[in-house]
Amino acid sequence: MKLELYQIDAFTNRIFGGNPACVVPLKEWLPDHLLLQIAKENAVAETAFFIDKGEKIHLRWFTPDIEMDLCGHATLATAHCLKSILNYPNETIIFETLSGDLTVEVRDDFYFLDFPSRMPIKSELPELISKSLSSQPLETYKARDYVLVFESEYDIKHLKINRQYFDQINLDPGGVIVTAKGNNCDFVSRFFTPQATILEDPVTGSAHCSLIPFWANRLDKNELKAIQLSDRIGNLNCSNKVDRVIISGQARTYSVGCFWID
Repeated sequence: MKLELYQIDAFTNRIFGGNPACVVPLKEWLPDHLLLQIAKENAVAETAFFIDKGEKIHLRWFTPDIEMDLCGHATLATAHCLKSILNYPNETIIFETLSGDLTVEVRDDFYFLDFPSRMPIKSELPELISKSLSSQPLETYKARDYVLVFESEYDIKHLKINRQYFDQINLDPGGVIVTAKGNNCDFVSRFFTPQATILEDPVTGSAHCSLIPFWANRLDKNELKAIQLSDRIGNLNCSNKVDRVIISGQARTYSVGCFWID
């Protein structure tokens, strides 16, 4: 069987920036174990598989390790693939997902993702997470992911993870967000997943489902600029909408090809 494969760099306006995602269109669903094998072979943070059902696009996301309930950058990458490569006719794309219906609007080379808000609540820092960090946060919160608040952008840039401790943590399917107020933006972050093939996710749209309401409340503003401080750097425009968040960014096509499976 021959399948198409598109690799898209999401939340960036340049190749080799942002977060790479693979996008695979399907006519019908393959077995889950095969979808996972394809994601492992692609060896990027997420592979998105979709089926065009007419009014909606059925979308699923797989890391090299598990299926995810929500992924921002691979949703943006899929929207970019549909609009810029596959000539999808609608300006608003409705994705049917494990997190409900998600819409993406396309305007002026930007993709606006309408995602659920996940306000984190005050929590205790687990001992294994504490031991795995090269420096300690000022505050700890929890939604799907742990949200660790640090004093400065410098702390976020220079944080190191000790996998000996970190990989003992079971947060399936969540991760650990580290964040601080930004020097040249409203807030910065990084994202780490224990026991994952890819420890640090370059740009994590789903993490901003918690970061946006948190920083909107703390900074008393609903329109925010965010930077994810991975080596590849991601730029996100954020809007707080009470029970929803709007995450917008750009994308660039890196490769177009195909692959074969038995």
